[in-house]
Amino acid sequence: MTALAASLQKRFEVGLAFFYPEGCQVCRTEHATAGDGFVCARCRSQVRFIEPPFCERCGLPYPGDITAPFECANCREMELHFRSARSAVVAHNVVREVVHRYKYQRALWFEPFLSNLFLRQALPALRRRDWDFIVPVPLHAVKHREREFNQAERLAARLSAASGIPLNSKWLRRIRPTATQTLLTRQQRAANMRGAFAVRPGVRLDGERVILVDDVFTTGATTSAGAEVLQAAGAGDVCVWTMARGL
Repeated sequence: MTALAASLQKRFEVGLAFFYPEGCQVCRTEHATAGDGFVCARCRSQVRFIEPPFCERCGLPYPGDITAPFECANCREMELHFRSARSAVVAHNVVREVVHRYKYQRALWFEPFLSNLFLRQALPALRRRDWDFIVPVPLHAVKHREREFNQAERLAARLSAASGIPLNSKWLRRIRPTATQTLLTRQQRAANMRGAFAVRPGVRLDGERVILVDDVFTTGATTSAGAEVLQAAGAGDVCVWTMARGL
């Protein structure tokens, strides 16, 4: 973490500690601090980090001993436009509750918890290759006004500060409001995202290697649509990183 990132993190934690008691905001019984994102050690122990074996394309984890590279049925059936997608943790139990409250109830005190999970997995993997930019998946302007923040952009900013890879939140924009993906099938999700993204007028890439960041990956419809637009604009390589992975 850079000195600037560490300074900003410390100020954020001090501000949270002033307004909130040092108690876990999930179980409401154990001690937790602002630096923990107000999630106690017992609740954090329920987090399932994603480790191999997993699908080489979308990162879907599989049980058992699989030693050869493989691609899951979802990836074989879908036309995905990113080279690979990886996620830090499985979106269940504590993670699922925290993500929901963070996004829809503006529970921003959970951000250190979520970003720490994200950075723990993403940073070592990203250091193995050279990347030019981090690009967050954008919200439509209407939804951004309703929510008042873009969770993908906030996570991407933390990843940028910790990795030193420049953040670019201007290239990609969402030009069409879309229905929530939660209750849609895989095919419906892909159709829902068709034509949802565009690059800003005048943007032309020249082979840049891009990390596309979102909060949760389910079927890959959203990130694939964003990756397709970036590649059409000239990106040389697009990989996806998300904080959580729906199963």
